[in-house]
Amino acid sequence: MFDERIQRFSIWPYSFKCLKVQKAASFLWTIPQFNAEKMAAILERSFIEICGFERETVPRFREINVNLGLSPLSGGVKYPDSAGGFSYEESGKLLSITSNRFVHWSTSGDTVQLLEQSLDTNLLNNAIKLRITHCQLLPGGVHIQETLNNVVILIVTNQTVHRLVLPHPARMYHSELVTELQMQSIFTDFGKLSLQDPAHSAVIPSSVGQTSGPSTSAAWLSHQGEAHFALASPAGGILVVTLPPHDTEGSVSILELKRSSVMQRLAGWMPTAIRGEQSPGDLALSLAVRDLEDDTFIFALCQDHKLRMWSYREQACLMEADMLEYMPACRDVKRSPGQGHRLRLAFSSATGLCLAVYLAVPSRGQFCVLQLVATDNNRYSLDHISSQFATQETLVDFALTATDIWGLWLDDTNQTVVKYINFEHSTAGQWNQVFVQPAPEEEVHVGADQDPRETYLDMLFSPLRFTASAIVKALQIYRRGTERFTDLPWETLKKEVTVAVENELQSSVTEFEFSQEEYRQLQVEFWSKFYACCLQYQEALATPLGLLLNPHTHMVCVLKKGFVSFLLPCFAVDHLYLSYDEYLFSEDDTPVADDPEAGRDVLQLVQCLRLVSDAVPGDMAYEMEKALEHLETPERAAEMVLENLLANDNENVMEDIQNKLQDIRNPVAAMTTLIREMDLETDAEPREGPLNTGQSLQVRISLAQLYGSSLAVSVVCQAVCQLAMTRALFCRDLLILQHLYLRLGDNVFLGGGSQLLQLQQDLIPRSSQLLSSYYLLKHISQSLANTVPVDVIDANLQHLSVLELTDSTALASNRSVLSPQTVVELFYQSVARKAIVSQIYTQGSSPDTAPLHWPHMVSNVVTLLAQELWPNNSGFQFPECLMTNCQYTQLQEYVRLIGPWCHTSVGSCRFMLGQCYLANGEGYKALQCFQEAATEVEKEEFLLRLTGAEEEPVAASPRLQYFNKVLRLLEDVGLPELIIQLATLAITEAVDDLRSQAALWTRIFKHHLDLGHNSQAYEALTQNPDSSRQLDCLRQLVVVLCERSQLEDLVQFSYVNLHDEVVSIIESRARAVDLMSHNYYELLYAFHIYRHNYRKAGTVMFEYGMRLGREVRTQLGLQKQVNCYLASLNCLQLIRPDYAWIVQPSSGAVYERPGASPKRNYDGEFAAGPVSSQVDILELKDLQKEYRLARSRLTLAQHHPPSAAVAGSASAGEMVSLLVQTGLFDCALSLCQTFNLSLTPVFEGLAFKCIKLQYGGEDSQNDAWNWLAANQLSTVITTKESSATDEAWRLLASYLEKHPTQNSQHHRCVINKLLSHGVPLPDWLANAYKGVDAAALLRLYLNYDLLQEAAELVLEYVDALLGKGHQYFGIERPLSATAPLVWLPYTSIDQLLQALNETQSNICIYNKLQDKLSDYHKLVDQTTRRRLQAL
Repeated sequence: MFDERIQRFSIWPYSFKCLKVQKAASFLWTIPQFNAEKMAAILERSFIEICGFERETVPRFREINVNLGLSPLSGGVKYPDSAGGFSYEESGKLLSITSNRFVHWSTSGDTVQLLEQSLDTNLLNNAIKLRITHCQLLPGGVHIQETLNNVVILIVTNQTVHRLVLPHPARMYHSELVTELQMQSIFTDFGKLSLQDPAHSAVIPSSVGQTSGPSTSAAWLSHQGEAHFALASPAGGILVVTLPPHDTEGSVSILELKRSSVMQRLAGWMPTAIRGEQSPGDLALSLAVRDLEDDTFIFALCQDHKLRMWSYREQACLMEADMLEYMPACRDVKRSPGQGHRLRLAFSSATGLCLAVYLAVPSRGQFCVLQLVATDNNRYSLDHISSQFATQETLVDFALTATDIWGLWLDDTNQTVVKYINFEHSTAGQWNQVFVQPAPEEEVHVGADQDPRETYLDMLFSPLRFTASAIVKALQIYRRGTERFTDLPWETLKKEVTVAVENELQSSVTEFEFSQEEYRQLQVEFWSKFYACCLQYQEALATPLGLLLNPHTHMVCVLKKGFVSFLLPCFAVDHLYLSYDEYLFSEDDTPVADDPEAGRDVLQLVQCLRLVSDAVPGDMAYEMEKALEHLETPERAAEMVLENLLANDNENVMEDIQNKLQDIRNPVAAMTTLIREMDLETDAEPREGPLNTGQSLQVRISLAQLYGSSLAVSVVCQAVCQLAMTRALFCRDLLILQHLYLRLGDNVFLGGGSQLLQLQQDLIPRSSQLLSSYYLLKHISQSLANTVPVDVIDANLQHLSVLELTDSTALASNRSVLSPQTVVELFYQSVARKAIVSQIYTQGSSPDTAPLHWPHMVSNVVTLLAQELWPNNSGFQFPECLMTNCQYTQLQEYVRLIGPWCHTSVGSCRFMLGQCYLANGEGYKALQCFQEAATEVEKEEFLLRLTGAEEEPVAASPRLQYFNKVLRLLEDVGLPELIIQLATLAITEAVDDLRSQAALWTRIFKHHLDLGHNSQAYEALTQNPDSSRQLDCLRQLVVVLCERSQLEDLVQFSYVNLHDEVVSIIESRARAVDLMSHNYYELLYAFHIYRHNYRKAGTVMFEYGMRLGREVRTQLGLQKQVNCYLASLNCLQLIRPDYAWIVQPSSGAVYERPGASPKRNYDGEFAAGPVSSQVDILELKDLQKEYRLARSRLTLAQHHPPSAAVAGSASAGEMVSLLVQTGLFDCALSLCQTFNLSLTPVFEGLAFKCIKLQYGGEDSQNDAWNWLAANQLSTVITTKESSATDEAWRLLASYLEKHPTQNSQHHRCVINKLLSHGVPLPDWLANAYKGVDAAALLRLYLNYDLLQEAAELVLEYVDALLGKGHQYFGIERPLSATAPLVWLPYTSIDQLLQALNETQSNICIYNKLQDKLSDYHKLVDQTTRRRLQAL
């Protein structure tokens, strides 16, 4: 059949088995994208099964044990597994906290699993596994009811009954507004219940010798809060166990309902022997309970094929009806007791209480739908509504609604069968189809170019084939149970499977060498073995156990052993393609065509498509898929498949197809109809933005959560995947059939060549594009999203902020708990869901009143999601979502697949591809894509939105704005070379926009400079049309090249029309930055020297030297200052003498930096600028003085480093003092001579040094050699007797000799210094001075009271005048009549005599001096007389 045909296609994972569904009420939402023809697709002629697979391997169930101390029943019956569910009363109301919320359960042996789920929010702590020791759960032994405050779960085992009282969701959240993305389940505090407490559990009393428990049960809550359990007694009759209200104390009560009560009423006269009490026919096979009016009715379908209705209030059987009366030809049935009969109830306000009875009869089964009718005197009867006959499959479960019967079967091959029928309007008795999801293929086709391991891993870990539980169990078995896997992420599980299979393969290999083909065969063998193991466990987990129908939302679920599947309405085209032939032939109307003739053509065409599908072999299907994957032309691939079919038509299938084609009157119209139904392209612009802000906050919050849980995300996205797979098969077969039409030509076209031309030029290209589109949808629906590292997310967020897309709707608001997600699930959850819900409710019914009708809602959601994903629609949110969520690999593949045939959003796709390349480090490829996207900027919505966020005073063209965004992105990534290329291209777009040109040239300059392309940076600077930007760039060029020490480039640039600006920039930088860490003055000096402007160069270096002396008071600074002054001197010496001058910079100048804020005074007013002082001109000699002063400072700092701090700003006079203190007398003398200063401080200092040495110790002698060495002595004495003191005196003597003065003031100051310190004059000094000015020496002696020395000096002086030793006093000739006049310092001599006369001790010398003076006076008298005589 069809499912077997599909399973042969390795290209398409699988499709569906078939089933058909009723035509539902015309309850349709108004959706702008849906036209009437599109809405016709949702006719609910059939349903399709979507499995809600879990992908996490972590066990979610909390295990709780209940032990009441019972022993297992001996020889007890083992009950089959069962499942069921419960829907909240307000699950169909959007504003309710229980909207789309339900509980389902399954039983197996002594364990019941309870799971609460929601389609809107993820529920926490929502899974419980309850194990009741030594008790067996009855089939259907779990009953759930809700009250105003609680959810009560009633559980029945073969020995016990239990009541679990849980809080109602509405009471768990007191606020009406629930904004959490996750909510607590009612099972959150389940562990706090004391399940052994009598209020929660009770033991069923057993009769003596009873070895089995009840066969079936029903349970309900009374209005008083009592829990009633109706149990089918093994011996017949019904036992009702009642627990008191959970919040009151009481005891368990037991009530037995017997047939005798009703028999006594109907035939009171009948003897007991005739009536009898209990009979095996009373054994209830199925029980159901319903509250009606003030009573509770218990319905029992018994083994004797009779339906009995008991009144709990009256404890009487009020009705008994033989069900065989509604079954034709039932004679054989009456003789045998019933075994598989089932009973279901349904109540509606329109029809009242309806009962559905399933009569299990060998070789056939029948459903009887009856209506309970009340008559007078408290009597009831049944009205027959409908009888529906079922097939021979084994019934697992069925459900009844007010209009429908849903059935769940297992066929002879153990495959699930689901069918559905409207018992009111089905005249032919034909059940509607449900296309159930078949098991994965038993064999995997591995292509010659495929790796077996990768192929099998893709099959195993596809989101639609295997549950994680099946893979984990298979892995444990494959490893022979040596290890348990309970907490493995999806990717880790994949690695474990790979390791397990490869290890098994390696351990089985005995040969060391074998061919590649042999190794490939081994791989296929071992992987197929593991795959088969997974198939077995998946089949076990897919065993159906029950149905769950939500009467409030009309949602239908199939409860299976390992998961839950949901039934969704099947669209019209899919319904036709998937239906069984017998259903297709009996179609009374075609849902895609209103005209009967066109409808017949469509049906004939679909039948031909089905034949083509059956004929396509698996290898050709694989080749077709590979052609699509490798972007080959679908038409060519279809031709190849057709040629293969025609060449291998051994069963004449193609001949049958050709015959059927003859019966289609207008094939072009039929194809156009089908293509139109499958084409999801819409004309409407995609709607964006939040939900209607005019709605209340509660409505907006509810809509924001609608279908947002991980379960709903999985179901919706898997439905899109199934839609894509089915329609891809459809389009493939249609394309093959169209090429067959081309081969047949006019033989099958009644309309002639025009139809053939239309087929070739229109229909085949459209079919080809549809095939590619649906293949794309299938691919992305099965592509798993990557887990993104945090650093990649942060980098991507930074890129998005640069593009100003951070507020995009494509940013995921919350991550799903699905692990892993497909990219479509990621898109639906983060972006599409809110947009879809907004579209559904934009023009539809009011959200707070419209019920949540699952079939229509999910159909709309699936269709709208497929439209959002449709590549030819204008919306671009899906690729944007992939980009914002860092799914670069998937985005690249998406763009690759749509590249050859999709002409919508071409530029946007190129931009996205560029983003992918950028994220992968392929910058040049990214740049190429960004450039290609630029041509489409003004045409595509995404690129316009990308450029529209630009906030500029003057709006640039969209293309320029686009370039600016991309440039910012490249800057953020750090790709300067690409920025330069793109900015150069962008300049061609900004011909008339000088502002943009300036910005682009600035960018080019910046990145050339960053790359070290100095010449190119300078060229970009000169091209900038904006003078302010040009100046900024020039300033940056100067700074950067200085920091890099690339001064040669900086100096050699021509700077046409920018010379003054460069100088100004360098000067401002030089005056603004630290002198020692930057060399801007030296740069400026080199700049002027390179241009032969020596005066400017000298000025720069002189200013540099001035600042160094003022600001950098260190030895290094002084060294630089000396060099600066020397360089300045050299510059002026290169100029003609008339021009060898500079303007002296002001010593206290404050240099304003460009852009500095104006200075203010204390009153806040702008401070007045400094008044210009007189301009000082410095000539060459002035610079020489400054140089020598600087040189002396440096010399001082070199010999005495601490002096550097004060020497930098010291004047010449101050420097002399500092030099003298340090002992640098040569330098001090030179400085005095340069600045015409007195040498007295030098001689006094040196004299003091000599005094200190004369009377100092050995330490002072050692220290003296240091400063003595810094002074050049006239001669060097190397005798042993020479000491530092001697050398110092010699130095002093040499200075006095070298620097004579007219009045010998240097001698006088030295002698004065010595005498002031009480130091006797050295003979050489006294002799030297008395030969120059004896009178002055005498006065000095007298000043310091040296009377003895003064008297001796006078005596010697008089002797010299008298002719004895006159040469020692500088007297050319002694006193004589012919000699020049001589004189005596009589005043000083008188003072001496007076002083000598005053003391008795000096009387001798006094007399001697008087005598000498007398002799002198005599000679003077004689000489005078002679001179007078000579006259």
